[in-house]
Amino acid sequence: QVQLVESGGGLVQPGGSLRLSCAASGIWFSLTTGTWYRQAPGKQRELVANITPDGRTYYSDSVNGRFSISRDNAQNTVYLQINSLKPEDTAVYYCCAAQNYWGKGTQVTVSS
Repeated sequence: QVQLVESGGGLVQPGGSLRLSCAASGIWFSLTTGTWYRQAPGKQRELVANITPDGRTYYSDSVNGRFSISRDNAQNTVYLQINSLKPEDTAVYYCCAAQNYWGKGTQVTVSS
């Protein structure tokens, strides 16, 4: 069965950085698009970034220039490096594969 497991979230000060990971089983990021979404309390889930099997990357305007998505096919893991963090980046960050499969999320809290 397909399983996606996010990790790497936590509490960080404004301006800090985290590296989020999405480890997949039963599906391969070498063959399908990996996407990061986030959802803050009371807000709609929003697209953050994605990476296609051929390496094309896309970012939302709100994170462009601060976040970076990457992939390690050998580890079957998609990463999201999140830098210059702001309090408004606080959310649960979710990984999605093939637009069908979802992890349960990892909490990122940006606060001083």
